[in-house]
Amino acid sequence: MNSVTVKAYAKINLGLDVIRKRPDGYHDVRMIMQTIGLHDTITIKKTNFQSVTIRSNLYYLPTDRRNLVYKAVELFCINYPIRNGLNIYISKRIPVAAGLAGGSADAAATLIGLNKLFQTDLSLEELMHLGVRLGADVPFCLLMGTALSEGIGEILSPLAPMPECSILLVKPDVSVSTKHVYENLSLDEEIWHPNITAMLDALKKNNIYSLAPLMDNILESITIKEHPIIGEIKEKMKDMEALTALMSGSGPTVFGIFDNQHKAEKAYRFFKSSGYGKQIVLTKPYYPETISKSIRET
Repeated sequence: MNSVTVKAYAKINLGLDVIRKRPDGYHDVRMIMQTIGLHDTITIKKTNFQSVTIRSNLYYLPTDRRNLVYKAVELFCINYPIRNGLNIYISKRIPVAAGLAGGSADAAATLIGLNKLFQTDLSLEELMHLGVRLGADVPFCLLMGTALSEGIGEILSPLAPMPECSILLVKPDVSVSTKHVYENLSLDEEIWHPNITAMLDALKKNNIYSLAPLMDNILESITIKEHPIIGEIKEKMKDMEALTALMSGSGPTVFGIFDNQHKAEKAYRFFKSSGYGKQIVLTKPYYPETISKSIRET
């Protein structure tokens, strides 16, 4: 096998709560994560040169050690030395710095691809243990599906799949610093916390109408205050018959949940012609059966 291509799937947060700030500066969270159909594609090819070259369809995407794909290769090679050089091509479709775990998804896909390409036979659990060293979202991007995420995001419990629906993503033209959002979140105040336990019960019922009203994100209390357009997009989605709309991660992407593809497509057309969003994507929940289905070998 000389090359491998792996799909790197984005995620949204159906619910995001922050429990406490830890002594190490990180925060304990309780989140419900969901993989969606939007994905990047990572192609890894062996070369005879002792170097790693990364290219992308986005001219502004870093292709050096700032990129999590590069860091994933370095981490893999430290633990499982390889003799070949690598050419890696990142075909980006997931919006960058959007709260959709695009970088983490790419890193996860890279670990999956290297494991396959060099036949190291690492289990999913071993890959996840490796992945958490790259970032808190990487283990979920390896696991995929629907999961409860706790700790700093690395403690994962698979859940019943999210009910079928259409998901509209709108990323406004604003930049959000995740570090800034968490640093400015005051948990000492009387702040509303999402009811993650009720969401878990709703997922068991497999009913989108029970689940949607409960979906919430505590980080909106910071991000919307600083970027009101996020709140405007949420309200416009609801006006267009979304069951609910909320921000994913620390933002700025807003996603709307629709029970009807026709309604979702109508909203998609509206946002494409409006000035609300820089990037608009219509997708669905993704339900992986096995990691191998997202891999193509050559």
